Amino acid sequence: MPYRPFEGQHCSIARTLAIVGERWTLLVLREVLLGRRHYAEIRRETGVATNILADRLETMVQHGILEVDADGAYRATPKGLDLQPVLIALMEWGDAHAGEPPPRVLVHTRCGHDTRPEYRCSHCGEPVPPQELRARPGPGATEQMRAAGVLPAG
Repeated sequence: MPYRPFEGQHCSIARTLAIVGERWTLLVLREVLLGRRHYAEIRRETGVATNILADRLETMVQHGILEVDADGAYRATPKGLDLQPVLIALMEWGDAHAGEPPPRVLVHTRCGHDTRPEYRCSHCGEPVPPQELRARPGPGATEQMRAAGVLPAG
């Protein structure tokens, strides 16, 4: 499917979903990040229809998330690798709330132990649980967003 912006949405999440929010896109990216880089491997692992897979791969290449090498293998670009925390967050949510034991567990390659990523404050280094996060107007905020201030109101 072609890139479709969310009209009237002044939102980073909406802009992201316009690129990667189509059904199958993140599952195709998951396969590339797991090392399955050829069309046939991705198709086999996901079961996605060939026309849909071709479209999702093309969209991710057009947006600089994936690149194709001379052998026809898809590789994540730095922009694509930046989506890995999104996939991990979805995986953790599914493990906690989708009712089945985790099919995969993350391993820290440096030490070899199972791990769970966590948010830490970039200023003080303390862990930041979701209930301690708020969003303030940023440099691209509209006047309406500035007027609303920090959300959710604490």
